[in-house]
Amino acid sequence: MAPRRIVRVVLPAAIVLIWLVIGGLTGPLSGKLSTVTTDDASAFLPQSAESTRVAEELPAFTDTGYFPAIVVAEKSTPMTDADRDFVVGAVAPLAGTEGFGGQFSPALPSADGEAVQLFVPVSTEAKPKDQIAELTDALANPPPGVSVAITGPAAQAADLSNAFAGIDGILLLVAGAVVLLILIVVYRSPILPFVVLLSAIFALALASGVVYGLAKAGVLELNGQSQGILFILVFGAATDYALLLVARYREALADEPDARDALRTAWRATIPPITASAATVILGVLCLLLSDLNSNRSLGPIAALGIAASFLASITFLPAMLALIGRSAFWPRVPDTEGGSAHRIWQRVAAFVARSPRRVWAGTLVVLVIGAAFAPAFRSDGVSTDDFFLGEAASVTGSEMHARHFDAGSGTPTWVTVNQDSATTVADQIRAVDGVAAAEVLADDRGPVTHDGRRAVQVTLSDDPDSLAAQDTIVDIRSTAHAVPGADALVGGGTAVDLDTRISARHDRNLIIPVVLLVVLAVLIVLLRSLLAPLMLLATTVLSFGTALGVAALLFNGPFGFPGADPVVPLFAFVFLVALGIDYNIFLMTRAREEAQRHGTRDGMLRALTSTGGVISAAGLVLAATFSALAVIPLLFLAQVAFLVAFGVLVDTLVVRSLLVPALTLDVGPRIWWPGRPDASSPGGPSADQPAR
Repeated sequence: MAPRRIVRVVLPAAIVLIWLVIGGLTGPLSGKLSTVTTDDASAFLPQSAESTRVAEELPAFTDTGYFPAIVVAEKSTPMTDADRDFVVGAVAPLAGTEGFGGQFSPALPSADGEAVQLFVPVSTEAKPKDQIAELTDALANPPPGVSVAITGPAAQAADLSNAFAGIDGILLLVAGAVVLLILIVVYRSPILPFVVLLSAIFALALASGVVYGLAKAGVLELNGQSQGILFILVFGAATDYALLLVARYREALADEPDARDALRTAWRATIPPITASAATVILGVLCLLLSDLNSNRSLGPIAALGIAASFLASITFLPAMLALIGRSAFWPRVPDTEGGSAHRIWQRVAAFVARSPRRVWAGTLVVLVIGAAFAPAFRSDGVSTDDFFLGEAASVTGSEMHARHFDAGSGTPTWVTVNQDSATTVADQIRAVDGVAAAEVLADDRGPVTHDGRRAVQVTLSDDPDSLAAQDTIVDIRSTAHAVPGADALVGGGTAVDLDTRISARHDRNLIIPVVLLVVLAVLIVLLRSLLAPLMLLATTVLSFGTALGVAALLFNGPFGFPGADPVVPLFAFVFLVALGIDYNIFLMTRAREEAQRHGTRDGMLRALTSTGGVISAAGLVLAATFSALAVIPLLFLAQVAFLVAFGVLVDTLVVRSLLVPALTLDVGPRIWWPGRPDASSPGGPSADQPAR
């Protein structure tokens, strides 16, 4: 076989075969990712957090191998002995079985006599949803008039696990279906959409396999939200890169009679922008390594691995498949050298921008600024744990029932560890804090439990331990306990973990956002060999984020009725919007720079807008649609991130990249490349490149 034949047929076939092997080895691991995830909030805290230090001390005082499920039964009239006996008798057979502790508490009556509560220890090593399901089945037939619910930390963990259960199935199904539908509309071909989708699937298989191995080895922490974001990022990025390559391939086919020569031309032309795009996103998400929260810190490399896998699949598997299929990939609308590649709609858009660029960018800027003006109304101070869920959650229903009859904090204590000589004083001081129902030094039959000169104070809060009011009480408890001389007091427990998570998230937001901006700016400067253009692109992308945040504030506070947002929501939205949104400007400006070298900045920008308009809009639509798929997971955090990123991407692609950036470039003229100057020296170059008015 001739060497040219080997390169043109055997090499692409070998690349496809390699990816088939990779898919066969790593594909099954994507379904196993949920087996190496953890959604325990305390596991994500930094070692410096006060609640983490308490968690390290607590095993010396109490068995931390279990966390409580609280069984609550209520009745509109006083509970009878038979009612209480039902609760105890129904769950008693589970004591000591797999996943449960060996001793359940007795049924403790409420002060009003209309309810009882019973504490069931659930192993932290077990899958809580299995144990909660067993408890639910055991309590399925209460006496007439008695309502039973299960709440507490174990029940919340079970609800989180159930919420994330759809990631392996429905999230992938929805994301894949949405991407396929958009590709069919874009390409109007029964072949090419499946080739592109297959490229994304192989990328996901590779990323999932690597992440699974690292998570199983304990190198990184994987949780449900990171798993969901990984799936969406890979689908969105792989499809975006594929759209860019295929669009350039279609253009080349209009000039090249040989399909493989056209593919080679397209591949060489798209490697720089795709590489720059992938590098920007990877460096952007790796800024999350600066996070105080272990969960955020792990998301950085997880997302980076997903983007890297998308990049590899898009520049190897996809072109190999296109090389084997040739022009037939576009059937029945096979491009040939007789037709042009310009899109009529984008020719009109380019002409509209060219007629009066200053009016276009000024008008666009006003609209975006109006939207961004509402950004300060975005509430991201945190939400109650009960508000994490969209729709009904069994643990929330149980929490409401529990709060009607008991001190809300019973069963979910706050722990304070102190030096032994100060334990009684600290307990007395804490007992006087508003929001504290009880505070007692932990004791057994021999007296206060002491370990290495330390004792533990068990505190019961009056408010729901998952509420923001309870977190405010933790702040007061810490102020009180820290003020006791020589106590060396540390305050922890579930509510303190939630508080420390909020504090760390705010720290992350304030630190990471500026770093991401600097990293993205540096990449743009290197890519465009300019200072002015990168500053303009970054400013417009940040403005689109502000607009998305402002519109979200109006909708979240109004029609959506959301109670607020976690501090990490705007951080995640910013990282993904800036890192991903700048991609579309990279695709546009690298093409504009390329065209400017031959035709000057003005004509170069108009040619770039015309030729890339369709593909970038399709890419933005794909990314927005895939992120929107996150909303199928019934969690407030993911729904908010999904909206912010999806809406922000649409603003970026349809407004900023289509109107604002081209109009600004035309108005500024060749100076946009300062201090570089890529303009052509031909008569069609600089002389025709006066700033447009």
